[in-house]
Amino acid sequence: MLIAAATPALAVAAAGSWLLSRRLRRQTHGLGPAQMTRMYEYHDAVLHSVREGLVVATVDRRVALVNDEARRLLGLADDAAVVDRPGGQVDLPPAVAELLASGRDAHDEPVVAGDRVLVVNQRAALFEGHRLGTVLTLRDQTELRTLTSELDSVRALTDALQAQTHESANRLHTVLTLVELGRTDEAVRLATEDLAVAQQLTDRVVGAVTEPALAALLLGKSAQAGERGVDLVVEPDCRLDGTPLPVTDLITVVGNLVDNALEAVAGSGPPRRVRVFVGADDGAVVVRVGDSGPGLAPDRVADAFRRGWSTKSAGRDLGLALVGQVVRRHGGRADVARTPYRGTLFTVRLPVPATGPEPDRAGQP
Repeated sequence: MLIAAATPALAVAAAGSWLLSRRLRRQTHGLGPAQMTRMYEYHDAVLHSVREGLVVATVDRRVALVNDEARRLLGLADDAAVVDRPGGQVDLPPAVAELLASGRDAHDEPVVAGDRVLVVNQRAALFEGHRLGTVLTLRDQTELRTLTSELDSVRALTDALQAQTHESANRLHTVLTLVELGRTDEAVRLATEDLAVAQQLTDRVVGAVTEPALAALLLGKSAQAGERGVDLVVEPDCRLDGTPLPVTDLITVVGNLVDNALEAVAGSGPPRRVRVFVGADDGAVVVRVGDSGPGLAPDRVADAFRRGWSTKSAGRDLGLALVGQVVRRHGGRADVARTPYRGTLFTVRLPVPATGPEPDRAGQP
């Protein structure tokens, strides 16, 4: 009787054990305890050591994993609870949060996260044809973007100088021909007029801005604008003595605002004009750049500096986002308005630190 009663119980237990083992093998994909331990160790070591940000989201858009580099790039605290929370409830940069919420594929898209310029990729995570969620990777390209911007500026300046070289050669040949023809008065008048125009711009910029790097930037942008058929005007009351703020930040603000203005007027009809003012007012450095382009739509003003929008027709750029970074870093303010001549006027105010040199207030905007 004991054997008769124990045999069915053993059979049921054996069947249950076999079914449980089969289920565990299916869920662990045939991996044993030693293999799972080794996989976890490697998985954890790779996530902590890789120098690329990684954010994994589930199908229902909940954050499943964030590695150390992603926390650093996104400005998340080490003890911040982000796992198993919807992406919209995590303190993420707007562009990253929008990408996670959409679940769409992305390839090398630049986004701005605080003071960083990140390149983002997002792909669907699939296993045996089933969608598990999305994998978002982040790479920091702040320094590369800065160097690329500087290289583009140098290249544009080089092209402008080459064009001016050809133009100067043509005018020199004209002057020499006039001299050979015995028309020296006309030759002197032509050479004097060209020299006076160039010297007037140089004297105005150098006399108004004592910082050599900023003065060189404005002169270079003037040459670049002339090459593009744009009239770049430095305001007569432009005045900035000394360097109350880091020169690199001033160059970033002025250079990107002028580049954005040149792009804005490139496709517009004449007159193509860009006006620039750099000066000090009430304990702050003021930078104003206005253009005669098509103008910035009202619904895009709020995103201009926050998400890197540009006034050019292509729509999206990082120049204004870099300006926004400098403004936030110094606790300043950036305003966008319409100009009297149809275009857009960008105004940036950067407070001067109390320990810094006192700015000259002669040039009131």
